[in-house]
Amino acid sequence: MKTRNFIAIAMASFFGLAMITSCGGGKSGDQSTTDTTAVKEVAAGPTAEQMAMGKAIYETPGKCITCHMANGQGVASVFPNLVGSQFLLNSKVLAVTQVLNGSAKVGNKTIKYPAPMLPQVGSADSAVAVINYVLNSFGNKGGMVTLDEVKDVVIDPR
Repeated sequence: MKTRNFIAIAMASFFGLAMITSCGGGKSGDQSTTDTTAVKEVAAGPTAEQMAMGKAIYETPGKCITCHMANGQGVASVFPNLVGSQFLLNSKVLAVTQVLNGSAKVGNKTIKYPAPMLPQVGSADSAVAVINYVLNSFGNKGGMVTLDEVKDVVIDPR
């Protein structure tokens, strides 16, 4: 029983810390504009520059790495695993939308996660870069999403 209580307290502590530190955020001001850093896209996959930008965003404390971990595997039943994620492979535009606007509904048919995902970035450039980084990291070989594919995604005001 003590072990079970310890695990519950540890998970609650981790979850509380993650919620406090993953403030999401983005840039202030006009959020509908893209970053000034041009992101070059080619049909073969994301460029080295885009991958570097995505990795930098992913690894920023308080952003993706806080919940999804350095290996992309998340925390079982708490934060989603990004490795081999069918959601990412099949819903790339929706994934970009969630990175931009967060998501009140997080989960799939079998797993419901206890907390919503908060907005992580404030521009389409940044969201596309981080999703492309995840699609091509952690053993994923999911291709890419382009700025053209997400041009109709509206960034919610914060």
